[in-house]
Amino acid sequence: MESEPTGKAKGGAARARSLTPERRKEIALKAAATKRELAAKRNELVSLPAVTHGDTDHPLVIGGVEIPCFVLSDGRRVFHQRGLVDAIGMSRGSSGGTGGDRLAKFVSGDRLKPFINKHLQEVTADPIKFRIGGNLAYGYEATVLADICDAVLAARAAGALQKQQEHIAVKAEVLVRGFARVGIIALVDEATGYQRDREKDALAKILEAFVAKELQPYLKTFPADYYEQLFRLYGLPYPPAGNKSWRPAFFGHITNDVVYSRLAPDLLPELKKAASKAERKAKLHQWLTQDIGHPKLREHLASIVAILKLSKTPEAFKSNVNQIHPRIGDTVQLDFGNPVPDGNDD
Repeated sequence: MESEPTGKAKGGAARARSLTPERRKEIALKAAATKRELAAKRNELVSLPAVTHGDTDHPLVIGGVEIPCFVLSDGRRVFHQRGLVDAIGMSRGSSGGTGGDRLAKFVSGDRLKPFINKHLQEVTADPIKFRIGGNLAYGYEATVLADICDAVLAARAAGALQKQQEHIAVKAEVLVRGFARVGIIALVDEATGYQRDREKDALAKILEAFVAKELQPYLKTFPADYYEQLFRLYGLPYPPAGNKSWRPAFFGHITNDVVYSRLAPDLLPELKKAASKAERKAKLHQWLTQDIGHPKLREHLASIVAILKLSKTPEAFKSNVNQIHPRIGDTVQLDFGNPVPDGNDD
C-alpha cells in the first residue's frame, strides 16, 4: 500500500489531479525545456576559458580605481568589464545597461567612432566570456584599455570630444604615459634578470604612484557646499541655469581673500607665480604640497563652509571670517562690548 502524500506533496497531488491531460503535458514539456537550457548553460560554462592566475581580492589599482585582472587558460590577459569602464573615467550610470553596453555605446558614438579601428569596435561589442570558479564573467583583453586611450586622445587632438568627455581624455593621457614608463621598467628588468628578484607587485606600485601623482591636479578640492553657500549668500540661483559649472568672477576674489590669504604668510602671491609659469591653466590649490598644503587647505575650507552656513549676509560672513581667521599679519579687533559694572569705580 502506497502512503498518502502529506504537506506540500498533498497539495501538489491535488493540483495535478485537477489539471487536464493537455495542461499536464504542457507543464512537463516546459520543465524538460528548462532542464535542457540549464544543462546547455552548464556545458557552455565548462567550455569557456578559466582563470589560471589572479583573483578578485588582488586587483590592479590605477589612479585609485580597482581593476580585477586575470590570466586565462588560453594565455589571454584580461581586465574585468566593470573595472575597465571605471578605469577610463566613465560614469556607471551614463548610458544605462551593463558596463559592456556603456563601453560599446561610447566607442561607437559619433564623437569617437572616426578614431576607432574595426578590431577595437568588434572586441568592445563582444566581450570575452570566461570562468571564475563556477561563475560566468565578462572582460576584455588588457591591451584594449591602451587602445581606447589612444582613440580618446586622437579625438581630443581633433577637437571632437564634448566638454563632458574631457575628463576621460585627461585620464587617458595619464594612463598612456604611465603604461609607457612601466613598460620601459619591465623591459629593463627582463633584460637584466631583476624581474626574478623584484617584489611581486613592484610594477603595479610604480604605475599607481605615477598615475596618482599625475591625476592629483585634476582632483576636486573645494567642496560643493562652499559654492552653494556663496550662491545663497549673494542671492544667486543654485545650481546656475544652463552651465552648472559657471561661477561669478568675483567668487575668485572672495576665495583668494578668505582662503589663500589666510593659510600662510605670502602664500597667495607665490601660488599665483607658480600657476602663471605652468604651460596649462592651473588652479591655485594644485601647487600646494600633498603632505602639508592640501590637508591644511581642507581643514581651513571646512571651517569656512561652517562660517558661510552661519552667516546671513555677505557683510556678516566677512566679519566672521576676519574674527576667526584673520589675514596673516593683521591685528584682530576684539569686541569687548559694554563692561559690566562690578561695584568698584576705581
